[in-house]
Amino acid sequence: MRLWSLHPQYLDAKGLVALWREGLLAKAVLEGKTRGYTTHPQLLRFKKQERPLDAINVYLQAVLQEAQRRGYHFDSSKIDLKATHPKIPVTSGQLAYEWKHLLGKLKVRAPERFQKLKTLDGPEPHPLFVKVKGPVEPWEVVK
Repeated sequence: MRLWSLHPQYLDAKGLVALWREGLLAKAVLEGKTRGYTTHPQLLRFKKQERPLDAINVYLQAVLQEAQRRGYHFDSSKIDLKATHPKIPVTSGQLAYEWKHLLGKLKVRAPERFQKLKTLDGPEPHPLFVKVKGPVEPWEVVK
């Protein structure tokens, strides 16, 4: 499961679809509807929130908006479109780590997108997050 901290605009089609599905899985975990993935590190920052379900719904709203912008048809009935949540801090180190990870994936699976993105200094965070200075997040499994 990868719940990207970077804005979904950078993902290729395969990555965006995977993010939607993994986000819905994360939502199911937070709702207590599945036994799997309950201790997955990517869920920790959502579980720490006062309103974890609102946080994951707001996260998925941005994924849905990006999909709609591209003309994809994701099922909006699967999320709470009215949910709100304050921004969650994400470190600059985490964004840099994820950016490098994404570029590595795109280089192989979407070379044209890789060529377009590789010259950027780094990504904007996902709209749920606000960038703060710091190292890779402690919950990240660094490879």
